[in-house]
Amino acid sequence: MTTIDYSVWDHIEVSDDEDDTHPNIDTPSLFKWRHEARVDRMEQFEKKGAELEKGLSECKRKLAEVQRRVRELETAAVSSGDARAELTRVQQEEKQLKKEERSWEKKLEEHRREEKKMPWNVDTLSKEGFSKSVVNIKPEVKEETEEQKELKHKTFVEKYEKQIKHFGMLRRWDDSQKYLSDNPHLVCEETANYLVIMCIDLEVEEKHALMEQVAHQTIVMQFILELAKSLKVDPRGCFRQFFAKIKTADQQYQDAFNDELESFKERVRGRAKIRIEKAMKAYEEEERQKRLGPGGLDPVDVYESLPEEMQKCFDSKDIQMLQTVITKMDPTEAKLHMKRCIDSGLWVPNSRKEASGDPEYEELPKESETKEGE
Repeated sequence: MTTIDYSVWDHIEVSDDEDDTHPNIDTPSLFKWRHEARVDRMEQFEKKGAELEKGLSECKRKLAEVQRRVRELETAAVSSGDARAELTRVQQEEKQLKKEERSWEKKLEEHRREEKKMPWNVDTLSKEGFSKSVVNIKPEVKEETEEQKELKHKTFVEKYEKQIKHFGMLRRWDDSQKYLSDNPHLVCEETANYLVIMCIDLEVEEKHALMEQVAHQTIVMQFILELAKSLKVDPRGCFRQFFAKIKTADQQYQDAFNDELESFKERVRGRAKIRIEKAMKAYEEEERQKRLGPGGLDPVDVYESLPEEMQKCFDSKDIQMLQTVITKMDPTEAKLHMKRCIDSGLWVPNSRKEASGDPEYEELPKESETKEGE
């Protein structure tokens, strides 16, 4: 049986109902003065909160603008000394704004803690806000720009990355529910997005079992967010409903969850495969650039384009055989092939003989150079 905690009523301020005043004191006037003083305190407190929120919002706006400027200057700084100096100055400004942002957030968090500790009174008890659960009402959200979304995600991850990873490693329904109850701020799009990236990273690293575990938690978060959308409530107020539903062995709901989980894991594997292929292509291109000869040609490509007789000469490193093959070829074709061999570094001319006009060459390159990439 669930018991109600009545201790929350122990700190209600109801001075308007007091009757322990002296008989010679004008009780109604006293209550009026007390009420006016309390209302004034409340107004000042609310004003302070509004100022703190405004200050934090303005600081975030300035920070987003400065970070946009940093990105622009990072591109320009490569070719401009003035841009590098400006970049240093703007980065210092960014650092200072981040410090100010943390200060504003700390002040606002402290203000909200003080608000929770304030005693209830006639004015606050009569407000509509106390007739319903505030956390379950989805606030009106303004459309965010891509830069704002990116900044919001980055800030959230920097602050809660360890907690998100911990949630991603949980296995039991009860453990997940309890962890979200203790950390309700994790119930959001930012957590879901980070978990998706985490799954792809794990799959790329070939940690398949771990990926599947985090994928499970990703779909848990996605289902909670979808449930919140359908109910039109804040997701922090409905995650318990998800766990209640999934743990009641509702077969249809469980099947839908499992189907989405398997589909998600397939998408993760596909994304990981694409990322690996891109990385391999980038690596191969980097290696190819390293191989390029003095004329900008790839020795592997040039070797593979040579006639089979010339390839055998390079394989055996036989200069006499190569000279014999060249004399039997069309002069124009032989000259073209040898020029490409020089431009790729596959063949190194003899500088002394080259200076005298002699077409002979110093030596064949090493076997590792000719057969690289086969």
